[in-house]
Amino acid sequence: MADSEKNQIIRQQALSLANTQATKTHSVAPMPFIVIAGRKLRPTPVFDTYWRFASERQKVYEARLSRQAPPWTGDAILQKHRFTNCYRAADRVSQFLISQVSYLGNQDWSEIFFRTLIFKFFNRVSTWRLLEKKVGEISWKDYDFTIYNRILTDAFESGQKLYSPAYVVPPPQLGDARKHTNHLRLLEMMMHTGAPEKVADSDSMREAFEALRSYPAIGDFLAYQYLIDLNYSSALNFSEMEFVVPGPGARDGIRKCFGPAANGIEQEIIHYMAESQKDQFARLGLNFGGLRGRPLQLIDCQNLFCEVDKYARVAHPEISGISGRTRIKQVYKRDAEALTAWFPPKWGINAGEMPQPAGGAVTSSQSRAAESFGFTSLPIFPI
Repeated sequence: MADSEKNQIIRQQALSLANTQATKTHSVAPMPFIVIAGRKLRPTPVFDTYWRFASERQKVYEARLSRQAPPWTGDAILQKHRFTNCYRAADRVSQFLISQVSYLGNQDWSEIFFRTLIFKFFNRVSTWRLLEKKVGEISWKDYDFTIYNRILTDAFESGQKLYSPAYVVPPPQLGDARKHTNHLRLLEMMMHTGAPEKVADSDSMREAFEALRSYPAIGDFLAYQYLIDLNYSSALNFSEMEFVVPGPGARDGIRKCFGPAANGIEQEIIHYMAESQKDQFARLGLNFGGLRGRPLQLIDCQNLFCEVDKYARVAHPEISGISGRTRIKQVYKRDAEALTAWFPPKWGINAGEMPQPAGGAVTSSQSRAAESFGFTSLPIFPI
């Protein structure tokens, strides 16, 4: 069977599920128009798909978290393809960052900043573990460029992947031949020029974003993503409802939901989605309890637009975005490891203990950090 025929069958199954969901609740007429930032927008069918996707994807997450047996959904597109969680902080890499990078280690802000950025530049758990294995506790206080660069260079030359393919991380042009070497140079530059202090002293999330954005090779998208990661820590406390930067994937999803009339007001649209979520789920008769009661934040609504852009390539192939992509590249492959669900303590939604590094090796400063958040024993982190 050709891929086009398979996609047609999957699309029909997904639409059938959507119709079944609507029938179980009540007949829902599409919204005729929405006024955002003074513009009258006419939602496409993808707009309602956005909310149905969020509801169904969250159900999958909750089913997996409670270790239910698959299948976790009747949606053929969700069954076949890989999509991130509704909540960015719930994804595996974010979970590792929060529990093993942000909160497990010296809680001095400069150290948190250093650990977070060196992790996020590569955004790959295996690269972090490589460095940790070779140098022990990763810290700015004990950082040595020559040692770190040699470890990464040896791994690269042996064929090991250092960077995650999740999104494009451009190489800083700082005089070295290798991308990872230039990223170490960039991190040194940021530490020596007071980037941690600039971010911590910012009066707003936008001001902190601009501080990060001022450094080489850190554009709008990466500056926002890095700031969200830094903001998970104990040292910052910006509201995730304060500021958002739509990435390329989100702009594609917004175009599919609202058409060309949405150009230039993408930020306002994401704010609208976050602020109207309760009403939209209710309008469609969908159950959505959030993340242990935490509603979708701006960063989550931004990410959902990226995922709905992909989902709509199969569910709504007749509706085009900006990029013109028509296929979902990533096929779902089940990970046998259990999920973890440990979030920044300041959110007040944790139900269990902070996960521990695989192997159980915890340094004294990591133990002190864990104790400062009320944990005396740490179960193994299964990632």
